Formats: sequence, structure tokens, C-alpha cells
Amino acid sequence: MFDLMTPFLVFAAVQMSNYDHVVEYLKRLTNSNPHVAQMINLGVSDSGQPIYGIKIGNGPTPTLVVGTHHGNEYGSTAVAMGVAESLVQNPMPNQTVYVVPVLNILGYNSRNRYERAQDNRFYDPNRDYPGPCGTPTPFRLRSTRALAQFIHDRNIVTSATLHTYSPGVFYPWGLSARDPRTEDDSTYIELSRVATKYSNYPYGNSKDLLYAADGTYDDYSYWKHGIWSLLFELGHSHSPSMNNIKEMIRVNVPGIRDYLAAAPVQRSNRHEFKGGCDARSRRRTILE
Repeated sequence: MFDLMTPFLVFAAVQMSNYDHVVEYLKRLTNSNPHVAQMINLGVSDSGQPIYGIKIGNGPTPTLVVGTHHGNEYGSTAVAMGVAESLVQNPMPNQTVYVVPVLNILGYNSRNRYERAQDNRFYDPNRDYPGPCGTPTPFRLRSTRALAQFIHDRNIVTSATLHTYSPGVFYPWGLSARDPRTEDDSTYIELSRVATKYSNYPYGNSKDLLYAADGTYDDYSYWKHGIWSLLFELGHSHSPSMNNIKEMIRVNVPGIRDYLAAAPVQRSNRHEFKGGCDARSRRRTILE
């Protein structure tokens, strides 16, 4: 079990809202554990800052955990970094796990859900991916383009994206489909059951349990590549207290680990979208 009494919690309590401190913590993790961990750079964001992450382990199956598509959801950063610390202490057998604690750097530093692109307009990063039912002008942000290129280049098999706040674990399809079922629903249900063993969060299809949203990472990665993708909605607030963060780490880090361990070692070959699009089911919201 992940040891909560680590320097990470001290960091989380006092330095959560500054990306430079996130980077400093990742450097400390890698410098202290060079045999299992190393820094990675996905590319430069629209704000001019490198998007850093950490690579842990050297197994044959590449997997990914991503926090903070939405900059105001700093609880997701805390859980992502809790995952990184847990993996450094006890790497996943047969996996190489990449953890990206902050994708939306500008939003994270300003506690803003959105991210500003080169056209000086703000966009929602988790509506910026291509998909079969929307996003006619995707990849307006360098961060989403960098992540899309990364999962292609590293041949990612399984991923988890972390958000706050409406506790649950959700699988595709979450887009505006008439029929949101996938050919892999039975596998996704089992993976979600494993992922929620400690949290007891509800789980299910994203559209049915949350709302329809086009252009999300999880639908894109499954639709485009057959990557096994779950979206974790963590906790009960966009502004969790230190005790809330401890609880989010305690119940979600082991569940994320178990999910990565239980996922198939190959991408799905049944990820074609067949549900038909229904724009009327789309909902504009700032909850996710």
C-alpha cells in the first residue's frame, strides 16, 4: 500500500498551485531514484513552458497517467503525483508507466479550467481532440497536440486521465452518440470494477452516467488507437482541502495501479465507432 507519510504531502499542502514546484518535485523523484525513473518532455506548451512528466520502469507494456487537462482541478495533479511516488517506491512489473501531472500549465498556474492558444483565445483542453461526432477544428492547443503525438510515438496501450469533481470512473463512449456502447464494454466494466475497489466510486459509460461531451482525450485515444482509457473523476470539490487530498490519494492510487495491472497488454482491435452521432445529446458544462 502507498505510504501517505511521504514528503509529497508536505509539497502538496504548500506548493500545489505552482508548476515550477511540480517540476522541482519530479526532478527530486528522478534524482533520488535514477535506476527506475527519469524525466520526460512531451513538448512546449502555448505558454512557452515544457510539459514535463516522469517515466517509471522499463517493462514492455507502455501505460500513461495524465492529470490536469483542466487547470483548476489541482486535486488531479496531487493524485497523479501520488501515483508517481507510489510507482517509484514499487514499480509495476512488466510495464513502463509515464505520468504527466500537469498538461494545462497556464491554467494550472492561474487556477483556470481553460488554456490560451496562439490565437490568444482560451480553449477547453478536454474538448480539443478529434472525434467522430464533433471538434471540427481540433488541436488548437500545443498541449493536446503534444499528448496526441506522445501516445502515438510511445505506443501507449492503457491510460488514465484524472479530473475533479464528481466521483466516478467512466469509460467510452462519452461523446454525443445515439448508442454509447462499445464492443469492449464487458472489458471496460471489469476494469472499472478493479479501479474502484478502494474508492467505491460509481462507474459506467461516460455519456450515461455523466454527460455527452465531444473532443475528449479518452474517447479520442480509444477511437483513434484502441487505447484502453478510463476517466477518473476524483473527490467532491475543485478546491479540496489537505485532508481531502489525502483521502483522494489513499483511495485512488491503489485503484489506478490495479487498473493498469489488469488492463490487456495489447490495444483493442474493436474500437470502431458505430453508435451514430446525436448533437442534441451534447451538454455544455463546466463540471468535468
